[in-house]
Amino acid sequence: MFTTQQYVVASSLDEAYALNQKPRATVLGGCGWLKMGRRAIGTAIDLSALGLDRIEEFDDRFELGAMVTLRQIETSEALAAAFGPCLRESVRHIVGVQFRNCATIGGSIWGRFGFSDPLTCLTALGASVRLHHAGLVPLSEFIRMDYDRDLLVAVVLPKAGQRAVYLTHRATQTDFPVLAAAVCRRADGTYCAAVGARPQRAALVEDTEGLLAGGVTDASARAFADFAADRLTFSSNLRGSAEFRRHLCRVLVRRAAIQLEEGQA
Repeated sequence: MFTTQQYVVASSLDEAYALNQKPRATVLGGCGWLKMGRRAIGTAIDLSALGLDRIEEFDDRFELGAMVTLRQIETSEALAAAFGPCLRESVRHIVGVQFRNCATIGGSIWGRFGFSDPLTCLTALGASVRLHHAGLVPLSEFIRMDYDRDLLVAVVLPKAGQRAVYLTHRATQTDFPVLAAAVCRRADGTYCAAVGARPQRAALVEDTEGLLAGGVTDASARAFADFAADRLTFSSNLRGSAEFRRHLCRVLVRRAAIQLEEGQA
């Protein structure tokens, strides 16, 4: 469990940003990950009074406030209607309902953990993050950025007719994924795949060769899966070897593309 010298409920984003510039300051998300460590925090910054716990729908986008819980995403009918069940699928294996009622999307995305299910799915869907200082940054770019002292205000999901299928392989039901994959079809007919838990952070692979442009068949899905697996790096850890993860990438990307074509998104 962490300890803190000062606990501040921020009254504005500007106040929270200023407090976060202190070297030992830490923004509190759902604390699901923080509580697992033994950090000595100088200033703990609570964003819960800033109205960031809402899923807001606009004509062209959804905005998921940083304090929106994973359970809110899992049960959102609006998100399911817009993107299919992929977002629900990306969070339903995370520990249990009690945990998902506490864990926040801001904490999940800011951490940029390699094992993050929502990070992989949202990357495939073309999401961006709204940072207090830096503004709107594509998630695929944010993943590669170094940690700094900006604030993640919201995750922005464009309503552009995209649909995705999200699949994982896990050793047990609620364990971290051995590998995660999401395949997305955009409104213009182009495809991409995001692959996470490699065990590195999620990475995006565009169908630049047009392998699925002529339609998704078993052969074209296999070709795209091979294309993705050949362009990504994989490593070994206690959950699986690099070779096994590359094999899983071929399997999950192919299955996701076929399920997308069959309308299971």
